[in-house]
Amino acid sequence: MKREYDFSKGVRGKFYRKGAALRLPIYLDAKLQEQVQRLAERNGKDVCEMVNQLVRKEIEVIEEFS
Repeated sequence: MKREYDFSKGVRGKFYRKGAALRLPIYLDAKLQEQVQRLAERNGKDVCEMVNQLVRKEIEVIEEFS
């Protein structure tokens, strides 16, 4: 690593996009990921769809008892 960097030709906000959506990566432990993959295959869904469905259902249950 250099001791000093020259940012004199840098452009502030060059890659900023107002309203851009931030998509968070979510990592499952290996055993849980295998289970979700099996469920998704069994139901003919994509893993992302299955995870979204499971999380939605869990949120409904939590909100119901809150």
